[in-house]
Amino acid sequence: MDTPSEPWPATEPEAHAVQERLRGQVVAHDDFPPLRRLAAVDAHYSEQDGRTWAAVAEVDPETLALTRSVLLARRTVFPYVPGLLSFREVPAMAVALALLPEPPDLVLVDGQGMAHPRRFGLACHLGVVTGLPTIGIAKSRLVGRYEEPGRERGSSSPMWHRREIVGVALRTRDGTNPLFVSVGHRVSLQTCVDLVLRVTPKWRLPEPIRLADAISRMHG
Repeated sequence: MDTPSEPWPATEPEAHAVQERLRGQVVAHDDFPPLRRLAAVDAHYSEQDGRTWAAVAEVDPETLALTRSVLLARRTVFPYVPGLLSFREVPAMAVALALLPEPPDLVLVDGQGMAHPRRFGLACHLGVVTGLPTIGIAKSRLVGRYEEPGRERGSSSPMWHRREIVGVALRTRDGTNPLFVSVGHRVSLQTCVDLVLRVTPKWRLPEPIRLADAISRMHG
């Protein structure tokens, strides 16, 4: 598993250029091993000290029980710019994942994948720079038109942007707002949807994402 090694962009034009260059490396079909180690990543910022806190929750794919966790802080190296969130979060997330004894077989990312104006959201960026299979799971929509899915768990509706399907609005719990699922890297859209439902047995958010979010807030 790789971590970002090239100079990190410092400006919006530099970041857009990186997105344009790397988005062609995204693999949108299934290319991942049998799931033995499933991980989720999340990040939060500390305004007091200018740091990004990244958390990894590794779970057993069958029981969803937590098996390992990582929490670390790195200096935030990029300003907040809509559509460029990955340039704030990926450096810390990639290092946190690299601290696991063995790389996970697949990573759930609390953020967009290809449902992004340039088809290169956080899950795509993290997947390409680490080489790991990733799924983007967002709580709010960034781009894409969709019809409201049915109210029952498992109902879904395709998200369209510029005449292509960029993700799926997926109801993970009866009567709750849908999640916005999209390809990150090395996982097809249908498999993304199937896996998200599989690891979301009770609440709106997938259990590994819930764990990563809780861990990421343990600092301070």
